[in-house]
Amino acid sequence: MTDILKRIRQQTSDLGEEQSRLDGVDVIRIEPGAIKEIPEYLGQKGFIRAVVVVDSNTYRCAGRTLEPLLQGSGIAVHMTTLRPDTKGDVRADEASLIQAILDIQQFDAEVVLAVGGGTIHDISRYAAYTTAIPFVAVPTAPSVDGFNSKGASIIVHGEKVTIPAIGPSAMFADTDILTRAPAPLVAAGFGDMLGKYTSLFDWRFSSMIAGEPYMERSVEITRSALQKCVNQISQIAERSEAGVTILMEALVESGLAMLLFGQSHPASGSEHHLSHYWEMEYIRLGKKQLLHGAKVGAACIEISKLYHRIAKEGPDKWSYEAAFGSGDKGGAASIYVHWNAIAKEIALIPDEDTLRGLLRTVGGTVSPIELGINHDLLDRSLREAPRVRANRYTLLRAYNERQQEHGWNPQRKSNR
Repeated sequence: MTDILKRIRQQTSDLGEEQSRLDGVDVIRIEPGAIKEIPEYLGQKGFIRAVVVVDSNTYRCAGRTLEPLLQGSGIAVHMTTLRPDTKGDVRADEASLIQAILDIQQFDAEVVLAVGGGTIHDISRYAAYTTAIPFVAVPTAPSVDGFNSKGASIIVHGEKVTIPAIGPSAMFADTDILTRAPAPLVAAGFGDMLGKYTSLFDWRFSSMIAGEPYMERSVEITRSALQKCVNQISQIAERSEAGVTILMEALVESGLAMLLFGQSHPASGSEHHLSHYWEMEYIRLGKKQLLHGAKVGAACIEISKLYHRIAKEGPDKWSYEAAFGSGDKGGAASIYVHWNAIAKEIALIPDEDTLRGLLRTVGGTVSPIELGINHDLLDRSLREAPRVRANRYTLLRAYNERQQEHGWNPQRKSNR
């Protein structure tokens, strides 16, 4: 048990059943040379046949080192090199899933090793889940917080869906490899963390207004991880070993907070819904995909801008339903009643200028337009993205419902 896992277990020792959700994680290593510890771990578990899932880039940076290490310890290895689409993207779609599942079945593998970023981990976790074997996470860049998630974000018929699967039994994040990750991937990881400002708000909002389940301990873990990144931003921007370790630990802690709660609420709110909407539009148009964390960081700024504007408007625009409407659960009436608490939570979200400054420091993109998201797509996503996760009640969803029900003009202001 490494310090990070031990620390989280100590923080949650009084939670009982919820803490048991962490029991499936044997070990987390975030340190120089961590990749060299994998053969010993697999040997202790009795595994002798492994499928290693890579793409051409992650094979070069980690797979070609790992392959002889495993073979030298007596483990039979099959390398599954995922095929990119015509735009050069490896996607967690039907073709990639079938490729991984067939390789696991034909090789009679006992364990899957995901060597790469978030997409490779989603493919591996779902393939391992489908074939009823465990998987081990081997991140090659500190780019997302989903490495230790149980949910697989996959693309089915062009639609992004999250399907329950399994989390990794172990994680080996080698900082010798992580520090060599391209700067945009590090900036994307920071952007994914920055999105916690709005995801934590949306989670609190949904709890207050729609009665969605809430776990304060999971909030504390996520907020602490976020604050650690902000406090050490200069080291992260330098991509030093200390900075990359801080970022990777924060991403893992965010993932553990989701694992503890059992759903993605702590780390995924309206900013992720915008990101998923843009991704599906790019798939529909056949365009090359954007980095997940880069989209989340830019989307967080847009959501912050909107939410602070809603806060400045005050409670009166929510009073129509309070006076004349049905007052259904999750409606404007409840928002009107809880307005002071909602405004207090919005105040915890940094404003758009502060968020832009943070992203610029790490070399990230600071607006959807910089990413190539045009004005029409941005406007449509702000209206339609809540449908991506119809079971989540965010302030963005409530705002759009208010506009649709009462015909109020959003009078959207933008610094585009």
